[in-house]
Amino acid sequence: MDVVTAVVEWFTAPLAFEFMRRALLVALIAGATCAVLSCWLTLIGWSLLGDAVSHAVLPGVVLSYLLGVPFALGALVFGGGSVALIGMVNRTSRVKEDAAIGVVFTALFALGVVLVARIPSQTDLFHILFGNVLGVSDTDIAQVVVMGVVVLAVALLKHRDLTLFAFDRVHAHALGLSPRRLEILLLGMLALTVVVALQAVGIILVVAMVIIPGATAYLLTDRFTRMLLIAVGVSVAASLLGTYASFHLNLATGGSIVIAQATAFTVAYLFAPRQGVVTARLRRRVAATPR
Repeated sequence: MDVVTAVVEWFTAPLAFEFMRRALLVALIAGATCAVLSCWLTLIGWSLLGDAVSHAVLPGVVLSYLLGVPFALGALVFGGGSVALIGMVNRTSRVKEDAAIGVVFTALFALGVVLVARIPSQTDLFHILFGNVLGVSDTDIAQVVVMGVVVLAVALLKHRDLTLFAFDRVHAHALGLSPRRLEILLLGMLALTVVVALQAVGIILVVAMVIIPGATAYLLTDRFTRMLLIAVGVSVAASLLGTYASFHLNLATGGSIVIAQATAFTVAYLFAPRQGVVTARLRRRVAATPR
């Protein structure tokens, strides 16, 4: 068997299985959706807030199971509620925002872990922590598709306003935009994106999907439009590669996707044309060499 045939078979063999076609579809949508939002989160510096929301949705998912409603509904309620609670604690006390985030998300995550351990269930609720993209149902896929399309549509429509808000809130306010409304819009998109990514990598790793693509693209370009395209390309490629690798090597799918994204970030960190650590060192050495 030649190399080309082996490569083609590596990519096509998993497609014979229904569960792999479902997993690749979910990974593709989650990768694209998370990448778009991660660019704004990276620019604004909301990485810690993304971590908080991703963990705070756990009790909402468990309670949704108890009530027999879609997981996404409970996740959205607790995701939005956690953001509101963080803002309230920050505004009404001496506690600073980073401390408020730490208190709220750890408390809600701990509540979720307790509920998962105590609630009898025929469903393995622990897959919420680590993802179960190989076992998604038609309902899960429908939720992911709808929420992914909503986030991407809003991002496309409000692209200019959100970008201006990320770079300069004062300028955005001077032009008649409401920074508070744009902040609420971004937080709502963050909650939806977290729910989309839950199906692929689970709560513990979801923060990687909403942060790493934007951070990787940020090292590779100074233009925001190009940053969006690079982030989507890196995230989609890593999501698909991680899913394929988990099939062939019998690895955890969520972990494989995040490792692929982390590898892309490491390469950009070391070898980015202008920002790479190794590239910059080589450039300085060449400049210091006598001619």
